[in-house]
Amino acid sequence: MNSVPPTQEAAADRPLLTRIVSASMAGTVVEWYDFFLYATASTIVFNKILLPKMGNEYDAIIAAFVTYAVGFIARPLGGVIFGHIGDRFGRKQTLQVTIMLIGAATVLMGCLPSYQQIGVWAPVLLVTLRFIQGLALGGEWGGAVLLVAEHAPDGQRAFWASWPQAAVPLGNVLATLVLWIMTSVLAPSEFLSWGWRVAFWLSAVVVLVGYYIRTKITDAPVFQEAKAEMDQEKSNGYGVLEVLKRYPRGVLVGMGLRFAENILYYLVVTFSIVYLGTALKVNTAEILGVIAIAHLCHFVVIPLIGRLADRVGRRPVYLAGAVLGGTWGFWAFPAFGTRNTWVILLTIIIGLLFHALMYSGQPAIMAEMFPTRMRYSGVSIAYQVTSIVAGSLAPVLATEWLKSTGSWWPTAVYLAFAGAVTFVAAVALRETRGISLRALDATASDGGQPAAVVVPQTRKEARR
Repeated sequence: MNSVPPTQEAAADRPLLTRIVSASMAGTVVEWYDFFLYATASTIVFNKILLPKMGNEYDAIIAAFVTYAVGFIARPLGGVIFGHIGDRFGRKQTLQVTIMLIGAATVLMGCLPSYQQIGVWAPVLLVTLRFIQGLALGGEWGGAVLLVAEHAPDGQRAFWASWPQAAVPLGNVLATLVLWIMTSVLAPSEFLSWGWRVAFWLSAVVVLVGYYIRTKITDAPVFQEAKAEMDQEKSNGYGVLEVLKRYPRGVLVGMGLRFAENILYYLVVTFSIVYLGTALKVNTAEILGVIAIAHLCHFVVIPLIGRLADRVGRRPVYLAGAVLGGTWGFWAFPAFGTRNTWVILLTIIIGLLFHALMYSGQPAIMAEMFPTRMRYSGVSIAYQVTSIVAGSLAPVLATEWLKSTGSWWPTAVYLAFAGAVTFVAAVALRETRGISLRALDATASDGGQPAAVVVPQTRKEARR
């Protein structure tokens, strides 16, 4: 183990930690820009350009969302593949691969011919590229947050590890702004002809920048120590199967924590576009402008809530998010019905605030569930598998219910049920605020599970 005292190590590594956070955020912004660009384009472009004509407007949107869901299906597979690679060879190398993979898929999406030009090959190629996007993103999240979490001081892990989470709305802001600019300055025919493609091509620029920044970082000492031990012992104690065998409780609790958070997010930022634009006939440019402002607020609040999770604990913050998030649908859709821009903006901002109560602490919570030698696989599985039954289905189900019933009530009840599931998972969550990752590794090497809480007793210790 490292002989440097933790306080000295934390002080000496502060500039490194800042660089690690910047590198992690840069790549995460790129990858989520690409991923959410697809989400937004699904509701306003793909259903008109790359898919066959449907019987009505809702069917076309549902078809686009189904192609969108393919990315979520691919994410657990990406988590398995890149989690295994990341646990064995390192977080840095894995992240360099994922950022190039998702960037290439996104640029190629912007080059796709329309359905009128090549027929069924347009949706086939779209789904293939979407699968590649999801595969890369499935490996990205675990590596990006662990790179920070494993470098962060024990008493500030939730704060520092929340910054890659904050990069997600920042990437979404960029995607939304680019599409908003295009829809505002171009005629509808020009936007559908070529304007939307520019947003996808711009991915090449940000991918190269993100890749370069990631060449300047290193894996955390705690990972290097664990890797050295695995190499010396020729240990096979890592990977998805080992995680499922030894830490099934951690995986199940992680999935439960993720359930309502993931559903709430995609109802707020994706289905809201459908509901406002299709059911209420709000102008597309206005909707995108509101969404962009709300994402900026989300970006600001995530690190603040991460700091709160370090001070009061992971569990109480998450419980508040599950309860409040479960109520959002019952009052948000009536608020949308006012068609007042400021009311709509406030409603979406509050929805993202409730989301942040769950989202901000996730990297620290999940990192503290698994030992270093299988942490990448553990957090990736817990995080990504849930997206198949949560985020990928939420917009599809909500749109189908809106089409068949003409009401938002089924969606509100669905969200409340998700909140109840996540509330139960948060109750079952072991409080790990301030736990040492090295102590966790030592416990795991003795065949134990992380259960003890190591809480800083003073403000001075909490800053270490």
